[in-house]
Amino acid sequence: YEGAMDEAVRLRRRITLGLRDALENDRFELHYQLQASVETGDVTGFEALLRWKQADGTYISPVDFIPLAEETGLILPIGEWVLRRACSEAASWDKPHRIAVNLSPVQLSHVDLPRLVHQVLLETGLAPNRLELEITETAMISDMERTTHILRQLKLLGVSVAMDDFGTGYSSLSTLRAFPFDKIKLDRTFMSELDGGPQSRAIIRAVLALGESLDIPILAEGVETQEQLTFLREQGCDEVQGYLLGRPSREAVKQVAESEAATRAA
Repeated sequence: YEGAMDEAVRLRRRITLGLRDALENDRFELHYQLQASVETGDVTGFEALLRWKQADGTYISPVDFIPLAEETGLILPIGEWVLRRACSEAASWDKPHRIAVNLSPVQLSHVDLPRLVHQVLLETGLAPNRLELEITETAMISDMERTTHILRQLKLLGVSVAMDDFGTGYSSLSTLRAFPFDKIKLDRTFMSELDGGPQSRAIIRAVLALGESLDIPILAEGVETQEQLTFLREQGCDEVQGYLLGRPSREAVKQVAESEAATRAA
């Protein structure tokens, strides 16, 4: 038992040192996953997803290191790197697609966040209306009043704010009431359970109806099959993201640009 604990401590230390090294030596990468309109199929934006590249060329997924980064406070410099890199790269794209960046609970509770976002927008020249900040409801509920104040400051900059992983927390509806979100991202678990029976379909219909009545667009994550896309189209969903449209990759934006150019040429 003690041996296992020692090993866990060593692993945490190794990952923490590795994260510091990755920050200092530019070993992080952003991969992009496209988001598209359900109605037209047009690309509406990209979500920036962090990847940690190892010496052997493999990648470590954020689920394996973000929790530790949050515990150690390293999430603040890592999050700043992601925001700055995403805005910088998006500013250089041929088309003014929207760029979605995730904010962690630790970042969201940091009083300097609005100042940082403002500074990054000025430095990179990215138009504020192209930046969408994604937060989960769990990031809000620890201190709703403080978080709501920070989010309102962010919206004053002209950026949009999306609620991520909607439907997985305890208080989705009260969170929606507390803050005027610009978008709701329906959690991917609803898509994976779509074929499991009428209950999931009923919940998705209810969320889409809620979005329509509140005039908040809904993006469904985790769309992997044509059947799922057809169902979402029939129910009036606004946007989709998932493997059916494309996996996250370094080249996603370039591939879309080439595809659009080829379509125009044809």
